[in-house]
Amino acid sequence: MSRCLSVDVYFDFICPWCLIGKRQLEHAQVQFRSRNPDVQITTVWHGVQLLTHLPVEGEPFADFYRKRLGNADAVTMRQAQVQQAAGAVGLTLDLSQIQTMPNTADAHRLFERVSELGNATQREMLLERLFAAYFRKGENLGCRDTLLDIARSCGVDTDGVLDCLKGDGTPFEGSPNATSGVPSFQFDGRMTVIGAQPAQALLGAMSEALKESERERQSA
Repeated sequence: MSRCLSVDVYFDFICPWCLIGKRQLEHAQVQFRSRNPDVQITTVWHGVQLLTHLPVEGEPFADFYRKRLGNADAVTMRQAQVQQAAGAVGLTLDLSQIQTMPNTADAHRLFERVSELGNATQREMLLERLFAAYFRKGENLGCRDTLLDIARSCGVDTDGVLDCLKGDGTPFEGSPNATSGVPSFQFDGRMTVIGAQPAQALLGAMSEALKESERERQSA
């Protein structure tokens, strides 16, 4: 009898730690599968719009972070920290390309719709493509045409997603179980890890969640 482990990830596209955390999770899952080849992992990504107050056209990226962190030196330090963490998991980010801190409501609605209609390969492709659009190409994830182009590049029939791209800044409602911090990883609804933790921390939580689930089944 095969065993199962569910993974729920809460994220926003504009959070570099979410992309870094995605790579850490992938590394952890490779190790977990090698130790537990009979366990089927189901991973579901839940969008969380962090900045619901942003105007639909977004804000200038540099201005946003200067206001958020206080001064240009603080921004430089934070970006260096992000780049170092990204490099450690094999990611190359080009923060210099980013002009706009976007309103991500429509990007989340697009991903949610494709998650409902598409297959697993399409969902993963779209997730990666949206992250890359922002962190490597500096594309505006608040732009309807950009989102449609990205969807098409992933083989999505755009006729099925047009109505979810509202373009009016309406906040994305997201999951009722969303946590306040992203990235957040929940394993079997039992173990929760918040932040871009090392793969070993995620692996430990996955293993512990599996043990707890099995103990509960055996005592039922």
